[in-house]
Amino acid sequence: MKWTSIVAIYSLFWVFAAFLVMPFGVRTADELGVERVPGQAHSAPANWRPGRVALRATILSAVLFGLYYVNYVNKWITIDDLDVSRLMGI
Repeated sequence: MKWTSIVAIYSLFWVFAAFLVMPFGVRTADELGVERVPGQAHSAPANWRPGRVALRATILSAVLFGLYYVNYVNKWITIDDLDVSRLMGI
């Protein structure tokens, strides 16, 4: 696998992981008992920490990409294993 493919696939895993971990640990102002800023939506996060989201996304994407790469090298699951038409008898 070329290094450019590795970077592109890892980037896709990272973006997916970032959206996946983004809502965890986020609390609204009402849940934390702090006062809202005038004009702030009731559902807006009061403790948004993008660094923590990036760290969690990096860890999760590294694990997921590691699994993907090990499967790529060892060919545990191939495209033939995912052929739905063959499984359904079509």
